Amino acid sequence: MADWLTTWGTASLKLLIQPYYYIALLFVMLYYRRQLAQERDLIHVKLHSWGKEAWLRIWSGLAAALPLSLAAVGLGITLPPAAVGLIWAVSLLLMLFRVRYLCFAYAIGILGIAKFVLSFFPDTLQSGWAGTVAGALRAMDIPALLVLAGLLHLSEALLARWQGAALATPLFLAGKRGKVVGGYRLEAFWPVPLFLLLPAGPGAGELPWQPLLGGGLGLVALPVLIGFSDVTQGLLPARKATRISGRLALAGLALLGGAALAAWWSPLTLPAALLALLLREGLFHYGALEERGLSPAFVHPPAGRKVLAVLPGSPAEELGIRPGEVLLKVNGMLLTGPAALHEALRMNPAFCKLEVQNLAGESKYLQRAIYDGDHHQLGMILAPQSDEPITAGAKPPGIFGIIGRKTGTLRRRPAEVSLARGQADEPVRKPAKG
Repeated sequence: MADWLTTWGTASLKLLIQPYYYIALLFVMLYYRRQLAQERDLIHVKLHSWGKEAWLRIWSGLAAALPLSLAAVGLGITLPPAAVGLIWAVSLLLMLFRVRYLCFAYAIGILGIAKFVLSFFPDTLQSGWAGTVAGALRAMDIPALLVLAGLLHLSEALLARWQGAALATPLFLAGKRGKVVGGYRLEAFWPVPLFLLLPAGPGAGELPWQPLLGGGLGLVALPVLIGFSDVTQGLLPARKATRISGRLALAGLALLGGAALAAWWSPLTLPAALLALLLREGLFHYGALEERGLSPAFVHPPAGRKVLAVLPGSPAEELGIRPGEVLLKVNGMLLTGPAALHEALRMNPAFCKLEVQNLAGESKYLQRAIYDGDHHQLGMILAPQSDEPITAGAKPPGIFGIIGRKTGTLRRRPAEVSLARGQADEPVRKPAKG
């Protein structure tokens, strides 16, 4: 026990002197700092606190790291110390193309393919820095690391299900026919500091159990960054997060199955590495295809105003108003236009009575006094008007946009705004009978 405590302590100290975990922490802080800037551009209020959001992801990653590390050590998942830098070099290179490529499965999938190609040239790259890289690649146990990728997928699924709607950022998006619709970006990243066993070799002690995937005494620190990114216009954030969670869990189980087969029969390592890439890409593109088949859910009905988001700690949250509900009447006034809510609230500056249609289509009646300092819309973010002049890009930001805090908002051309306004004013024409 004393030896193992010493081993874990030494590995923890090595984690603290590695640059990779600090890179992951810095990325998470920059990402949520950029998210706050986008909220101010689009909805002109501070919906999230970047420091609070970053801290929540950091300690969530720490909480996930303990069971994952214990599972990895118990299974005997190994990693040469030199391979830590190789995995991060591939991850950082992929991140330049898409931030979502930071996922551990992409790096291991590519390294698995690279190891397969390198196996045809056993006598090449034996010296210099290239020899060091090739040696680290040859020593990597790809099936064992694919098992770890599957476990990380399951952890992502649990975190997505647990934190759910809290991950969503409201957006104004360019919809079909030039109209602007409401939506959400569900995107989160968690830095997870893992500990893996060193490969068994000369001088390696025997473990007190029989690991399934090899390994000797000693630990190596491997910080990884897990996360996902998706956009929805047709689903509430909680429902979208549930779907993402279920699909991540299925992908994790499929990857665990492929990795187990590769560990049993080595020729299946290449198909398992390809599966890691295809599963992740498949999840992203299937989600985008699904969204194209859904009707926008966050547009205003003819009578009423659709709620897109509610500010934490606001009067609207206190009253129990939820995203997706519809404000029908305020102080007895039917809401039929963009300025109707402000006009209705001014009718009685000290008190408000609301009629709200909930998600089940039923009306509920709410009332509350209005105090000095309360939000002018009671803390509700309404769905955008169809001719809203500013929208957010549907694509997630790149790494340079995150570093530069570029919000990705787009100012629409006057012709586009006029077209959307004209379409919004068109009467609904019913087909003639017969």
